[in-house]
Amino acid sequence: MSKGRILVVDDDSQIRRVMRATLVGEGYEVSDARNGHDALDRIRSAKYDLVLLDINMPGLTGIETCRAIRLISEVSIIMMTVRHAESDKVEGLNAGADDYVTKPFGMPEMLARIRVALRKTVTFSEVGDTSLRLGRIEIDFQTRRVMAENKQVRLSSKEFDLLSYLASHPNRAISHEELLRAVWGPDYKKEREYLRVLINRLRKKIETAPKNPKYLLKEPWIGYRFVLPQL
Repeated sequence: MSKGRILVVDDDSQIRRVMRATLVGEGYEVSDARNGHDALDRIRSAKYDLVLLDINMPGLTGIETCRAIRLISEVSIIMMTVRHAESDKVEGLNAGADDYVTKPFGMPEMLARIRVALRKTVTFSEVGDTSLRLGRIEIDFQTRRVMAENKQVRLSSKEFDLLSYLASHPNRAISHEELLRAVWGPDYKKEREYLRVLINRLRKKIETAPKNPKYLLKEPWIGYRFVLPQL
């Protein structure tokens, strides 16, 4: 049985071959694409659990491809890049990526990140109620869907995991370290920019006034708090 369907997107044919061979050997079902346009065509025609996306591609860049994917899919995305600057990492996360790995990387590291990307950290049963209404937004934790006035609001896998964990611990300050450990795992306790970017992404999707949030509040020097609406 396949562990999941992965799409490898890289203009380097050797990297695609190596990634395919390694991932297939680990039990994943793998497809590959040589550029962003090819990747978008594949995502429109088939369902994937994860996209490994190179940031430096000719034509449609990895950042542009990531943004385009987010318009049509909630699939998990790990960006692959040779860039080391935090600003580059934040750019990838802002585009909709869930994680970021710097080349050259070892396969044990990549496989660990893939496992993190594919796991669902919070189930609806842990939240308590199976649904929650935040003004015009309705969250269904069982189906992992968010609706606004009968229109779906697309959340990435990690965005939904983060929202679910916050909603399962309402009205209390949750530390950066606890959130990172719960949503990404114990190896991510220093990646606070992941939280900052994803919280901002969530605010834009569920808050009426993202710059003056009502539900997703920052706790200075601590972390974040999810404020449960009063009935």
